[in-house]
Parts: sequence; C-alpha cells; structure tokens
Amino acid sequence: MDLSTASTALRLLADPTRVRLLALLDREELTVAELAAVLHLAQPRVSTHLAKLKEAELVRDRRAGVSAYYRANAEADPTLAALVASLRDTLSDALLREDAERLPTVLAQRARAEGWADTVAGDMERHYSPGRTWETLARSLLQLLTTGDVLDIASGDGVTAELLAPHAHSIVCIDSSERVVEAARQRLSGFANVDVRTGDMHALDLGDRRFDLVLLLHALTYSTDPQKVFAEVARVLKPGGRVLASTLGEHDHRAVVEPFDHRNLGFTCDALAAMATNAGLQVVSCERLSRERRAPHFEVISLLARKPSTEDAP
Repeated sequence: MDLSTASTALRLLADPTRVRLLALLDREELTVAELAAVLHLAQPRVSTHLAKLKEAELVRDRRAGVSAYYRANAEADPTLAALVASLRDTLSDALLREDAERLPTVLAQRARAEGWADTVAGDMERHYSPGRTWETLARSLLQLLTTGDVLDIASGDGVTAELLAPHAHSIVCIDSSERVVEAARQRLSGFANVDVRTGDMHALDLGDRRFDLVLLLHALTYSTDPQKVFAEVARVLKPGGRVLASTLGEHDHRAVVEPFDHRNLGFTCDALAAMATNAGLQVVSCERLSRERRAPHFEVISLLARKPSTEDAP
C-alpha cells in the first residue's frame, strides 16, 4: 500500500459511523434499513457511508428480491483488510457494544417478517441457526460410515478421531508433539478402540499393524519429505486400503504460514498424484475442495488413493 492509498484508507476509517458499519457487517449480512435501525441513524446517511465503503471494496452487496444485503468483503485487498482488522480488534467502545446488543433484535424482526430461510437463501452456509452447525452435520453424516482400522497421521489433539471412533474398529493416532499427544489422550480417554502415540510420519513405528484407512488431514504441510510419507503410508496400508489426504494448495504466502510451522508451501494435485503413484498407490481422485473467502485465499486440495489388492491383478 503506497502513501496515497494509506491516507485515503485512513480518511475513510476516520469516520466513526463507517467503523460501526464495518463492525456490524463483519458479524452479519444486513440491509440498509436494518443497519439504520441498529445504529439509530437515517437510512440516507447509512446509504451514503455504505457507498463509500463499497467504493473502497470493503463491503459488498447481493440482491434478494427487492432487498440489497450488505456484508464485509472477504476478498478485499489484504493490506487494507489487515488495517481494518487491526482497528476492529483493538477497539473497546461502549457504542460498538451497544450496536452489537441491538443486532439480535433486528435479526429477530427480520425472521418474523420474512422467515429465516428466505433471508439467507443462496448464502445459507455462512449463517448460524440454533443446532445447525458444521459439527452436527459431520457427526450426523459419519453415522453412515464404517471405516475399519484407521491410522490418523498428524492427528493433533484428536478431534477427528473423536468423530470417527464410534464408527471405526480401531484408530491409531500419531503426532510428533508430546504435548499435543497428551491432549489427545485426555480427549479420547473414553474410547477403548483408540491408541494415541508419539511418532514420525516419515518413519512409522507400528510393527506389523496394517490399516484399512490412513488419514493425512493437513499433515503434509508439516513434512520435509512428503514422498517418504506416501511410501510409509503405502507400506502400512492393507491391500485394498485407502489413503485420504487433504492439504493446502500450492501458494507463495510463506510469511503467513511460518507462524504455524509449515515446512513447505503446499502442493498441486499433479504433485500429490505423482507422489501417490510413485509409492505404488492407485489414485482414485484428486481435486480442489475449497478456496477461502478471506485473503490470501488459501485453497485446499484432497487426494483419495488406494493400495492395489490381489483382486486387481489381471
């Protein structure tokens, strides 16, 4: 950001009404009328401020019938977004707290007038409703699965194993951090079919145990030699067993990921597929799963591969 752009941004954010609007729109998608009701301001004044924020690409809008819904722009310039976030995160003000306290009443009025589902149609995944969370969806869908013997590599504090344990014959969790492993043991202590161990994904010390499913969920970004990881996975898979890997797509945001101890800058689907193939695995699919709305817009890619079995022989 050059000096001229920075000065323009600072002048934009010097108005307290615009800061109040950004704070609300970071929480919820709202119409001009709703914003006016929360802020206790006239609608034309709110519209004027929104126009300036939209021109600066700090907010975006979408049409739903005759209404326009505004929200914070998750794809704003990263430097400008960081400036806004820094301001928002350091503010402690009674006026902002009062705005936040009035917001639920305005949202309740909207729901009574239109019906909640109608107001978020086409954008439903971004909005909360009681009991409707990604966790409950995952737990519901997992009841459809039977996973057999599972190896969860770079398992963290055991959140994935906790979801899978009721539907698996056994789960072995491997992580390199003693502290993280201890947290996982505490979380998973109620499951007799889960074994949590400290270990290195590049040299799996599992004796003669073999697995129906190996998970590499955001493990590979912590690898200094991902090809060796795939070789180890292929070794411990049962014939016909599968590996599911998800990881960041290739990027150039080293400074962003360094605080998270990443050892590389992600992968392409072609690179993942090549490593799986080189390890003797058959690639079933490799595709992009998602792209984050917030800058720097990290992508997540996923690979599913299987170990050939004797039934695959011609």
